[in-house]
Amino acid sequence: MSHPATAARHPRPRRLLLLAPTLLLLAACTGTTATPRAQDASAATTPQVTGPLCAALPTGTDPGNPTFLAGQPVDEALRWIPTLTTFEAALRTSGVLTDLPAGTAVTVLAPTDDAFAATFSEDNWDDLMTHHTDQLRTLLKAHLSTGAHPIGDLATAGSTTTIDGATITVTRTGATTRLADRADTVCADYQATNARIHIINAVLGPLPVTADGTGHRAH
Repeated sequence: MSHPATAARHPRPRRLLLLAPTLLLLAACTGTTATPRAQDASAATTPQVTGPLCAALPTGTDPGNPTFLAGQPVDEALRWIPTLTTFEAALRTSGVLTDLPAGTAVTVLAPTDDAFAATFSEDNWDDLMTHHTDQLRTLLKAHLSTGAHPIGDLATAGSTTTIDGATITVTRTGATTRLADRADTVCADYQATNARIHIINAVLGPLPVTADGTGHRAH
C-alpha cells in the first residue's frame, strides 16, 4: 500500500516541474501562430477598389484611403474622397440621405466634379443649389439605390432601380461598368458603413433645365 505522505512529497511536484516547460513552450507556439491568422483575416477584408481613377485617389495609409472609409458613415466617407466635392455638397444641402429610413443600406453612384462641370455652368449649378431644391433632390435620387451592392453584383443583375423609381441598365465593359448607357465607373467598390460608393464619370437621371453643358464650373 502506498503512503499518501510519500506520494505528496515526491511524485506530484516532479510531474509539475516536467510539465511546466512544456506548457510554456505550447503557449509560446500558440502565440506565434495567432498573429499571422489575424493579419490574414484583416488582409482578406481590405476593400478593393477598381477603375482607372483609383490610382489618383488616396491609398495605403493616406487620409481617405479605402480601409479608413470602410468604417465611416456614408456621408462622412464621401467628404474624404477629393473628386466628389460637388456631389457631396449637393447631398448635404438637399438632405436626401438623411431622409432615408434609419439603417437603410444604400448604393451611391457618385459623379465626379468633372462630370458636374461638363453638365452645368457655375451660375446654373449655384442657382439649382440655392433656388431649386426639389429639382436638385430629384437629380440626386437618380444616383442612389437601396442595398449596398458591389459593382460586380450590379453588372450580373444587369440593372438597378434607383430610389426615384427609375431602372437603369448596368453592363460590364472591360475594366469598367457602364450605367444607363451614359456613365462609366472610374473607381468602384468603395465601402462605407452600410453602403457602397461607385464613382462615375457622368451625371445620371433627368437633367434639370438649368443644365446647359457649358462646362465652366469652377472645381
